[in-house]
Amino acid sequence: MLDIKPYLQRIGYGGSTAVALETLRAVHRAHLLTVPFENLDIGRKRKIEVDEDAFVRKIVERRRGGFCYELNEAFAALLRAMGFRVTLLSARVANKEGTEGPEFDHLCLRVDLEQSWLADVGFGELFLEPLRLKDGVEQGDAAGTFRIVALDRRWRLERLEADGTWQLQYSFDLQPRSLNDFSGMCRYHQTSPESHFTQNEICSLATEDGRITLSGRKLVVTRNGVRTESVLASEQDRDDVLRRTFGIEI
Repeated sequence: MLDIKPYLQRIGYGGSTAVALETLRAVHRAHLLTVPFENLDIGRKRKIEVDEDAFVRKIVERRRGGFCYELNEAFAALLRAMGFRVTLLSARVANKEGTEGPEFDHLCLRVDLEQSWLADVGFGELFLEPLRLKDGVEQGDAAGTFRIVALDRRWRLERLEADGTWQLQYSFDLQPRSLNDFSGMCRYHQTSPESHFTQNEICSLATEDGRITLSGRKLVVTRNGVRTESVLASEQDRDDVLRRTFGIEI
């Protein structure tokens, strides 16, 4: 059984560990504010195996982040050890045109309490607290307004855009999955030139008032809806930002 104490220390959480919605919300938010979404190992050809223990060690002991398979499976392990009932779900990520990718393109989580909730700490810029798994209900937090829409036995996660339209983020079904089901797509995203994870290095972290993202040597900071961009002068400057802002030593 996972020792939850080091993990909770890693994410700076010292509150209640009771199996309750308030705990789920708080731990989900804490994870997003401390553990970055990043693909730095992929650019360095460091193989990522679908292994829960390895994911937890990377986050807790090495104080790194990861991409969806790593982040959400490690978070699921933490929640299970706390006593929550968690199910792995497969999602198909949509591009800007709304075209969906293949099955197992993304791993997200269903957490069952008195009601069911969609949890996701591995998508990058998304909701800070879990969304109620209920058709058509608008739900919002500091990260934006979202809704989950049931359609043809699938569920669509949509975000409200500034122009008033709803943009599909990904679709998923409620069939329980095992971690090994994601092995093929995890390997694809590390090796295929078609994968956006092999095309650019990214490190991104939610903040209380926005987000900080390092993409290559471009640093993007969003605070209270105001976005600023700058280009770092050197790889050394980039490494300094990784260390100071994200707590990552490469």
